[in-house]
Amino acid sequence: MPTESPTLGLGHLQFEALITIARKSSNRNDFALVVLLGLLGLRIFEACGSNIPDLGDEHGHRVLRVPSKGGKIVLVPLPPAVARAIDRAVDEHTSGPTLRNTLGVRTDRHATTRRLKHLAAAAGSRMPRMHPHMLRHTFVTTMLDAGVGLRDVQIAARQPTREPPCAMTEPARTSTATPTTSSPPTWPPEHSQPLAPLPI
Repeated sequence: MPTESPTLGLGHLQFEALITIARKSSNRNDFALVVLLGLLGLRIFEACGSNIPDLGDEHGHRVLRVPSKGGKIVLVPLPPAVARAIDRAVDEHTSGPTLRNTLGVRTDRHATTRRLKHLAAAAGSRMPRMHPHMLRHTFVTTMLDAGVGLRDVQIAARQPTREPPCAMTEPARTSTATPTTSSPPTWPPEHSQPLAPLPI
């Protein structure tokens, strides 16, 4: 799977410690930030750029509309714990950004990095130097460790699945397979093993 940076993810116990500290934080945005990055696998600009109107319902499920690369909109299902964390962060607001800083305006990647470093320090001395990408990597490695197939992980992380052509082989023939639709996938995929539960 293509990586976005050489940053490694957190171990299960490290992530458990971080998410516990975030849930207990007096800053209601902290828990929402950690679950958006670590449980949904959002990129930092996707989490910071999300707005309250991006939250909705599709077929009875809470979803977050996330703009992906190429300008397409992806509907990301929200597990109940994630939805509750977002609702707590949104509070009584009906418009504007989903995540806000202490001044009440949209947070940015610099502010979120500082918050994550603060949470990591509060979680214990064994936590690595925190960076937002680490939680996205944690999302990916947690799914792989749980036995979810690579292609399903790529779909969940909204990563391109096309493999680059090999320089030692002839150009590939045109595929006659049924093209992949743009409909949002059912998550988790029916043929994949269920994810190991995370403490929320």
